[in-house]
Amino acid sequence: MAFLSKNFLLRTMRLLHRSKSTVNIPQKGLPSFVKIVEVGPRDGLQNEKSPVPTDVKVELINRLSDTGLQVVEATSFVSPKWIPQLADHREIMTQIKKYPGVNYPVLTPNLKGFDAAIEAGAKEVAMFIAASEAFSRKNTNCSIAESLERSQSLVNAAKEANIPVRAYVSCVIGCPYEGKIDPNKVAEVAKKMYEMGCYEISLGDTIGVGTPSAMQEVIRLVTQEVPIDKVAVHCHDTYGQALANIYAALQMGVSVVDSSVAGLGGCPYAKGATGNVATEDVVYMLDGLGIQTGVNLQKLIAAGDFISKALGRPTMSRVAKAMSSKL
Repeated sequence: MAFLSKNFLLRTMRLLHRSKSTVNIPQKGLPSFVKIVEVGPRDGLQNEKSPVPTDVKVELINRLSDTGLQVVEATSFVSPKWIPQLADHREIMTQIKKYPGVNYPVLTPNLKGFDAAIEAGAKEVAMFIAASEAFSRKNTNCSIAESLERSQSLVNAAKEANIPVRAYVSCVIGCPYEGKIDPNKVAEVAKKMYEMGCYEISLGDTIGVGTPSAMQEVIRLVTQEVPIDKVAVHCHDTYGQALANIYAALQMGVSVVDSSVAGLGGCPYAKGATGNVATEDVVYMLDGLGIQTGVNLQKLIAAGDFISKALGRPTMSRVAKAMSSKL
């Protein structure tokens, strides 16, 4: 096998990416535009053991806002007892630069968090519920049914305040405690959250065990209850299947994808779950498919480089690793 220099490979990759970026016609059956929901500042950083300074978080959000992303999930209004990394949620919301056309939702697990988020200036909130009974009890100390009741109270309060609510459904394919999850259960939970008034339902492969066929089966059943344009996917890359699962979701008509810059993340309640799929890798793939995102890949890579250096470790994005070397 002939030896190819690193510089040659990098130069070739950049030329290929530039040529693909000029092709604006998506493959047949795929969406023409995909909305990226950047979850790095919240879902990505919440699992970090060492405290990340507030000014670093603020700078990360500002950099992400400058990439063309439409949604940057900023933080979580959860008790510092459970997620100490995000104890500075109020400071985050008051210090970030609010870019026109960018939404900054925050996670609010309960009414107390919701009230605090609104007081801090949040204009959109997200909430979560598990499709796994065991995960629900470990994560929220209540059953799925009890969690649904709590969720209804939060949604009602949001409606009164004219605040949009997005819902995450966790463990849609597998659970660290129960194993495989019945996709019919996922569809049932998603239906209830949508009927409550959540404008979008994000299906989370929390521990990254999903495969394309499993992802498509979940989406097939969920979309019998929830319109496809109200469904998003949130893939972790534990088994290296995230991009394949996202592509499988695109084939089903999904056009909203959650991802995390530099592949940050994990789940504090799911042992062994590695980071979210890297936003850089998702954007690169979508560019190559001719699908528009509105995101500037070079600025995105720079934001990932910033937070990776701040955390003292290399990025988990394969695209960023390949394209960051100077020629």
